[in-house]
Amino acid sequence: MQALPSRIERSARLREARRALLDAGQVADGLIAPALLNSWQRSQAYGLRPEGRPPGAPHASGAQLARALEQQRELVAHARPVMEHLFRQTAETDSMVILADAEGLLLQALGDASFLDRAQRVALRPGASWHEQWRGTNAIGTALADAAPVVVHGGEHYLERNGFLTCTAAPILDPSGRVLGALDISGEQRSYHRHTLALVRTAAGMIEQRLFEHRHGAGLRLHLHGQAEGIGSCAEGLLALSDEGWLIGANAAALQMLGLGWSAIGACRIEQLLPLQLDQLADWCRRPSSAPRLLRRADGSTLWLRVDAGRSLLAASTAVPARSAAVLAPPADALARLDSGDPALRQALERARRVMNKPIALLLQGESGVGKELFVRALHASSARAGGPLVALNCAALPEALIEAELFGYRPGAFTGAARQGAPGRIREAEGGTLFLDEIGDMPLALQARLLRVLQERQVQALGGGAAVAVDFRLVCASHRELAAEVEAGRFRADLYYRLNGLTLRLPPLRERQDLPALIERMLAELQPARPLQLAPELLQALQRYRWPGNLRQLHNALQTACALLDDDEPQIDFAHLPDDLLRGLRAMAAAAAPGVEAAERDGAGEESIDGTGQAAGGEAGPLRAQARHRARQTVQACEGNLSLAARRLGISRNTLYRLLREAAGAASAPS
Repeated sequence: MQALPSRIERSARLREARRALLDAGQVADGLIAPALLNSWQRSQAYGLRPEGRPPGAPHASGAQLARALEQQRELVAHARPVMEHLFRQTAETDSMVILADAEGLLLQALGDASFLDRAQRVALRPGASWHEQWRGTNAIGTALADAAPVVVHGGEHYLERNGFLTCTAAPILDPSGRVLGALDISGEQRSYHRHTLALVRTAAGMIEQRLFEHRHGAGLRLHLHGQAEGIGSCAEGLLALSDEGWLIGANAAALQMLGLGWSAIGACRIEQLLPLQLDQLADWCRRPSSAPRLLRRADGSTLWLRVDAGRSLLAASTAVPARSAAVLAPPADALARLDSGDPALRQALERARRVMNKPIALLLQGESGVGKELFVRALHASSARAGGPLVALNCAALPEALIEAELFGYRPGAFTGAARQGAPGRIREAEGGTLFLDEIGDMPLALQARLLRVLQERQVQALGGGAAVAVDFRLVCASHRELAAEVEAGRFRADLYYRLNGLTLRLPPLRERQDLPALIERMLAELQPARPLQLAPELLQALQRYRWPGNLRQLHNALQTACALLDDDEPQIDFAHLPDDLLRGLRAMAAAAAPGVEAAERDGAGEESIDGTGQAAGGEAGPLRAQARHRARQTVQACEGNLSLAARRLGISRNTLYRLLREAAGAASAPS
């Protein structure tokens, strides 16, 4: 057995690797771990110098940190008890426990007083950013960059001023695989212990389990483990299912047990994952039992399973036994029809339902195209004001001079060009119904003052004078701008903001939603009601990885175009039916994700290119294939043999990764 290098040997190798990187830009194999070398190279590309200080590293003000804590309230709330437990385990070791958000901003920290002073000198405190761009290789920034646990010890830090630290961090993922932040233990270099990595990974897993329970505690969940005694432990796998049987959430342990990647979220039904049927699970929920059940999979392996019906399902099944299933079913109104399985959207819908018939103003925040107007129309149609009008005004679509007249109305002759009979204005038109002010953040300050007066007095006066008229309407506002930031910048009145902000609902962008397959299915049914259509599996996988800058609007337009380009005898939509701009975006995404692997896959394996033409994207297949094999081996090594993680980093399927590894092994054993 080969002996581990001593501390002196490791230090010498790191110094040699640093000199080689700075002098020649290349480092010989064996001097530094591949993941750390990649991070050093990223740090160098950011323009950082090892001996220098962080150039203008940002630090949040007290107000900015408070806003960040509010935005990350769910993460902080579930991480804090775990941090306190972790701190008790590591007390008096000259270290601290740190929580960072997905951008590397330090949110909270618990530490030994003896270590805090040295930590302050390198800005290891809440409010500081430890993104690699500012601090170089460090456990928090590198764990976030690689979406993998990492130890950065002493001289492995890119900046020499951080060399007194030993840091261990693990990313925290939400149930859809999105990186929410990182948990870190940092301390004096001499306090390093090899078990710290396992401790941090376990603690991050505990936070992920708490987030899973919070997001999916009301729905159908499956608990999995290879042993019956493992059910309920921190090592169990967790799956969340929609009412229709779609996989809408998971933890890393479950995906590893099933040989899946995070792309499976929203793309698979329970029947594709396990030898189970949805009606079988429903029957088990009606006769709940805490005893695990043994499942025998198609490959002969076994898993133990426990079904959890969730809080809402249990309440529905036990509340009033005499009621029929139809009574217990959720109301099939317009709001319910918007729910296609995404947990974040479902939460917004449920909160909106609770206040829709109460005198509470609603503020919708979200990117352009996420469906704010669709949400408002569903809210209005589901409310007690459905019989009244829904009046919408886009504050960004009208010139400033016309917004006042449109909103408040005007008397005959109030201004040059005014209609002879005058106009009542949108506020009066909304009497008895709902007034929707879209892009309220673009309303001029002077009009904000008038609107505030209307909301306070519940009366409106038209331009040109006359008596004030009492009005009764439900107000819903929306903006893609962060109104709190607009208030701080002086572009939006604080008193109006707090009047509008009775309840703020954030609608998730399409790239964060977990219900894309169900959403596409619903849109296709609306676009082609007489013709059942589906997407090619490869196209669906590509669309799930796409960033969707135009959100729902872009998706709807793309599907509308695809339906128009589809021939009558074609059963499914494929890449060839997509609009050119979306096709270009998918090509760019594929090229950026893993150019060597993807080009080799197209050229060497004979698979179609992303546009479905079958034309190879590159020239020589041999060098590309060799490059792909080499990159696959490097990534697997960096992931410590975790093939699921390696495939996810490369942006390829596990089957493709297996094939590349087999080819690499064959090439290594072949005679030269």
